[in-house]
Amino acid sequence: MELVGFLPDFGNLALTLVAFVAALSVIVAVHEYGHYIVGRWSGIHAEVFSLGFGPTLFSRVDRRGTRWQIAALPFGGYVKFLGDSNAASGKDGAAMAALPEDELRRTMHGAPLWARAATVAAGPVFNFILAILIFAGYFWVAGIATNQPVVGVVKPAPGAEVLQAGDRITALGDTPTPDLESFLKAARDLPVSATATYTVERAGAEVDLTGPYPYPPYVDSVQPLSAAAEAGVLEGDFVQAINGQPVQSFDDMRDIVGNSGGAPVTLQLIRDGAGLELTMTPRRVDMPKPEGGFETRWLVGLGGGLVFTPELRSPGVIEGLGLAVQQLINVVSTSLSGLWHMITGAISTCNLQGPLGIAETSGAAASMGAGSFILFIATLSTAVGMMNLFPVPVLDGGHLVFHAYEAVTGRPPSDRALRGLMTVGLTLLLSMMLFALTNDLFCP
Repeated sequence: MELVGFLPDFGNLALTLVAFVAALSVIVAVHEYGHYIVGRWSGIHAEVFSLGFGPTLFSRVDRRGTRWQIAALPFGGYVKFLGDSNAASGKDGAAMAALPEDELRRTMHGAPLWARAATVAAGPVFNFILAILIFAGYFWVAGIATNQPVVGVVKPAPGAEVLQAGDRITALGDTPTPDLESFLKAARDLPVSATATYTVERAGAEVDLTGPYPYPPYVDSVQPLSAAAEAGVLEGDFVQAINGQPVQSFDDMRDIVGNSGGAPVTLQLIRDGAGLELTMTPRRVDMPKPEGGFETRWLVGLGGGLVFTPELRSPGVIEGLGLAVQQLINVVSTSLSGLWHMITGAISTCNLQGPLGIAETSGAAASMGAGSFILFIATLSTAVGMMNLFPVPVLDGGHLVFHAYEAVTGRPPSDRALRGLMTVGLTLLLSMMLFALTNDLFCP
C-alpha cells in the first residue's frame, strides 16, 4: 500500500492529526516535566524545557533561568540541563570545563549518581503516574460492578424489556445465583437458546420471567479501524443472522466469523426496528490469552456482553488506584508478551504500529468520544514509559544502565565509549521506527 492510498483510511484527516498531536503533546509534556521537576528537586539546573523540536514559536525564561518553549515540530520534546551538549543529554566537555567548581554540582554530569539516576527515571515514572490517574479516574467516574447480580441498565435487545433496573436475579434456569460471580458462571454454562428463564426479586416478591439468552448477539462495542467499523456497524445493532445462518448468542457470532477463514461475511442486523445487511471481511488478529501468550483469530471487531449492565458502585480512592495499577500492569505485561512473541516469530510483526498507525488509532479513539480518547492517552502513556525503560542507549533505560555500571565500578563509562554506544542506540532506534513505519504502509 502506498502512502497516498493510506491517507484516506484516516477518515477525517484533520481530526486524526489534531488528536495525535494532542495525545503526544500531553504524554511528552508529562514525561519531560518528570525529568525537569525531579532534576530541580535534586539540584540540577534545566536550561531549556521544550515541547517540540525545530524553530521556536514561543518562549519565556522563568525566574530560575529555565527557558520554556514551544517549537514548530510537535512530535516530541526534551529538557536540556546545564552541561548538556544536546537534547539527548550528551556531555558538553567544553562547557563543563569552563564552569566554576561550585557550578558543576548543578549539571547533569557533575551531580551525584543518585540525583542523575532519579532525574532520568522520573520521565517514565511520570508517564506511569499519568496512566494510573487516568485509569483510576475512569473507575471512579464509570464505576465497577457490585458483587450482586442486580440489573443496572437493560440493553435494548429484543425481549430484554422483561427485566427492570433494580431486579435482583436469584436464579438463572435451575441454577441459584447468590452473587454476580455465580450468575456469570451460570450464564456461561447455560445451553444456547432463544430464551432463558430468570427468577428475580422485584419489589419484595419473587417473579419468574422468560427473557433473552444472557449473552445475546447484541453489539456492545465496535473496535476502531476494524472491518465492522469500516462496514458501518454501530453500537446497539442486533445481529439476527450471519450469511443467512440465524444466531442466538454472541458466541454463535464469534464461531461463525472465526470459522470463516477470512472469507467475507454478511450480517443481517436490526437497527432502530428496521432490517439492514452489511458485508465485511474478517481480519486475522493475534489476541492475548488470559493465561498468557497469544492466539490467532479471524475477527470483524465487535464486542458483546450481558443483556444488561450490572448495577455499579463507585470504588474508594485506594480501591480505584489499586485497580488502575492492575490495569497498567496488564498493559505492560501484554505489550512485553507481544514484543517477545513477535521476536520469536510466534505472531506477526505487523502487530507493531508505527507513527502513522498510532496517529490513525488516536483519531479513531477521538471520534468515539472524549472518554475513549482519554483512555487511549493512558494506554499510550504506559507504552511510552515502558519503551523508554528499554536498555537502549539514547533512551532513559540506556542512561540508567550507564548509571548502574557507574554504581558497580565506581566510575562512569568513558566519553568515547558513551559516544559509540549512543550512536549504536540511535541507529537501533531509527531502524525500529523505520520498520514500524513500513508496517503502517504495507501490512494488511
